[in-house]
Amino acid sequence: MLAGKRILLIIGGGIAAYKALELIRLIQKAGGMVTPVLTRAGSEFVTALSVGALAKSKVHEALFNLTSEAEMGHIELSRSADLLVVAPATADLLAKMAGGRADDLASTLLLATDKRVLVAPAMNVRMWQHPATQRNLGVLRGDGVLFVGPDEGEMACGEYGPGRMAEPATIVAAIGAALGGGPLAGKHVIVTSGPTHEPIDPVRYIANRSSGAQGTAIAAALRDLGARVSFVTGPATVLAPAGVDVVRVETATQMAAAVAAALPADAAVMAAAVADWRVANASGEKLKKDGSGKAPALEFAENPDILASVSNGVKRPRLVVGFAAETTDVVAHATAKRARKGCDWIVANDVSPATGIMGGTENAVTLISEVGAESWPRMGKDEVARRLAARIAKALA
Repeated sequence: MLAGKRILLIIGGGIAAYKALELIRLIQKAGGMVTPVLTRAGSEFVTALSVGALAKSKVHEALFNLTSEAEMGHIELSRSADLLVVAPATADLLAKMAGGRADDLASTLLLATDKRVLVAPAMNVRMWQHPATQRNLGVLRGDGVLFVGPDEGEMACGEYGPGRMAEPATIVAAIGAALGGGPLAGKHVIVTSGPTHEPIDPVRYIANRSSGAQGTAIAAALRDLGARVSFVTGPATVLAPAGVDVVRVETATQMAAAVAAALPADAAVMAAAVADWRVANASGEKLKKDGSGKAPALEFAENPDILASVSNGVKRPRLVVGFAAETTDVVAHATAKRARKGCDWIVANDVSPATGIMGGTENAVTLISEVGAESWPRMGKDEVARRLAARIAKALA
C-alpha cells in the first residue's frame, strides 16, 4: 500500500508517543520508509535509540546541527518526503503550525515543506475542546492539513472524552489515503450529512437537532481509506472534514439537486437528517404578530425523497446506504424503510432524547441488510464511521 513512499514522521511530546514505535513498524510493513524527527518533548517519552532502531534511519532532533544545516538539512528533509506525518500532534505543535512558528526542527520542517501534512492529534480532552485549540484546527483545515482522529476514550490522566491519538493502523490507512492508496482508491462515494433548514420566512425555518457529526465522521473515514468523497452537507454545527469535495446546501430541494449533480458514484451514504416537509407558502418577508392571537397558517408539502431517488435512479451506485433515526420499534421501522426505499443497507439508531445520540458524540446503531439486522455496541461516532467505511470497502472490493 505504501511501497516506496517516504514518510517524514514527527513525534511530538505526549504519552501517546509510544504508539509512534508501532506506527513506524506498520508503515514499514506496508512498504514505506520512515525518516523520524523527535521533538525535545517527544524524547521525554521515547528514546532516539528505540526510534532509530525501528526506523533503521538517523533520528533528527536538532535544528542547529552544523553538518546538516551546512547542507540546508531542514529544507531537504521537508522536501524529500512524500508526506509529513505528525504523531502525536500535541496542542502546542498544532498551535505552532497554525501560527506559522518555526522555533525548532519540527515546526521549521512543517513551515518549509511543499508536501501534504497529516496530523494525529493527542491531548487531554479539555485541551482538545478549548476554544484556542478549536480555532487552530479551523486554521489548519483551511490550510489543507489532513487530520486523523482523535479517538474518544479514557485518558492517561483518568479523564474520558475525545483526545486519544488514533490507533497506528488507522493512521497508516490515513497515510495511504493521503498518498492516493487504500482499499477505496479510485472509488467515488457521495455522503450527505447534517440537517436541512426549510424556510418559514427570511429569518425562521423548520429543522431538527442533527449536528452532522456522524455524517462528517463517515466522510472522513471513507477519505482515509482512499475514496474521493463528495460531501453534501446541510447547515451542520461541526466542521466539514478536510480532503473531501464539500457542497453546502440549506434545503432538501438543494440537497437533492446536489446529490444528483454528484452522480455517478460507486456508493452513496445518505446520513443527512432531511426534513420530510417544507413550507409551501413560505413568506418572502418576516412574519409578524398582528395582535389577533392567531398563528399564521403554514401549508406543508413533501420534500423530495433523496434516498429513494438515488436507490431507484438510472445512475444508481453499486451500494446505497440509508439512515433511519427512530424513537420506537427501531429495527422494525428501519427494516420496512429499507424495503420501501430500495436501498442496500440501512443504518438505524434510537434517537430518543434519553439516549443523547442526536447531537451527541456517541452512537449505537444496527446495520440492516438483506441478511438481517446486526447490532453494534455503543461507541464513538468516529469508530462507527470507521466500521461502516470498512464494510463499504469490502462490499466494493
